[in-house]
Amino acid sequence: MGNYKRFLMLIFLGFISFFLFSQALSLERREDTFKALKLFSQIFRLVEENYVTDVNPRDLILGAIEGMLSSLDPHSALMKPDEFKELEIETKGAFTGIGIEITIKDDVITVVAPIEDTPAWKAGIKPGDKILKIDEKSTKGMKITEAVKLLRGPKGTKVKLTILRNEKDVFEIVLTRDVIPIRSVRFKFLEPEYAYVRISQFQEKTLEELVQALRQLEKDTTLKGIILDLRNNPGGLLSAAVEVTDEFLENGTIVSIRGKSKANQMEFKAQPNPPDRKHRYPIVILINHGTASAAEIVTGALKDHKRALVLGEKSFGKGSVQTVIPIEDNYAVRLTTALYYTPSGVTINKQGIIPDIELPSIDLAKRGEKDSHVGNRTSRVIPSPEEDFQVKMALNILKNIKIISQLKY
Repeated sequence: MGNYKRFLMLIFLGFISFFLFSQALSLERREDTFKALKLFSQIFRLVEENYVTDVNPRDLILGAIEGMLSSLDPHSALMKPDEFKELEIETKGAFTGIGIEITIKDDVITVVAPIEDTPAWKAGIKPGDKILKIDEKSTKGMKITEAVKLLRGPKGTKVKLTILRNEKDVFEIVLTRDVIPIRSVRFKFLEPEYAYVRISQFQEKTLEELVQALRQLEKDTTLKGIILDLRNNPGGLLSAAVEVTDEFLENGTIVSIRGKSKANQMEFKAQPNPPDRKHRYPIVILINHGTASAAEIVTGALKDHKRALVLGEKSFGKGSVQTVIPIEDNYAVRLTTALYYTPSGVTINKQGIIPDIELPSIDLAKRGEKDSHVGNRTSRVIPSPEEDFQVKMALNILKNIKIISQLKY
């Protein structure tokens, strides 16, 4: 334990030296910091000497770090080695779980969106559902990282969720974990010259998949328009969102990132596409409450540049940047370092994207109801694009010359 005490003392000396000699901090702020560090040292010593059982000093320090980060916002956290490794796997497009993106909203673990064709999606989990329990463990006060760890697990194992929906309906649902699919782009013709493209999440290969899809669609016909479906897209990689947006723009700002440090002050701009990748047709984007993060970046940019018309419901409003910073012993810190801004200078965070045409979805879940006597426990019936009410309306808009003439393409 002596090594840990020395380690802790070095940390404190480093902090104190930094704050005492930094010219960037006021005298009052340095004094407040010194007092807080002294208080921490006193509590650490009291716990170590008086707590009822022996505690590992390293665990105390890690717990303090976790508490510090979680006090900032729901998205900042200390990532343990296994969590860091799993994140690296997930961004490449494969992991095992139930297939939902979660956040903390109003201090409750909340579903941003289910990922398409996953156990959560098929079981009817919806954006905005609040998870009260995972198995028999209450999520009250639970961190996102802990919730994710409980939701993940080997393929074929089961997890029970207690869900609060619409602030009134409480029900339980048992899901079987599975490998979450890696394909993020699907496409088809709705009718000659009009196509449907769905992006379910933004991963490393999303642009590659999108380019292949557009080549197939443009190969034998002159497209008159596409519907880009970003509903229930929980986001993903910023780089993928920028690449996808750039595919449809020839110039101009895609997204701005504004944070405290110069390293977090960035602006991404579109570059002209090569001659064989000029997409000269209008786009209608579909969004809903489950459209978040990277999906909101794409929507905001194409909307602001009048490259696309947006139809559906207000998006989720998750517009903050999390930077994953590797540190010693294979740990990492996930830290909110900036906010996203659309080309018009509007922040996405907690605001969301307002569609040009607001059109609520029609819930078809009852058609797949499992147990009508158990609250809202339903399985999802996934309508084909041809049967989807919002897709039909988007197709009608693409054919409306008066509305489409306002777009730039």
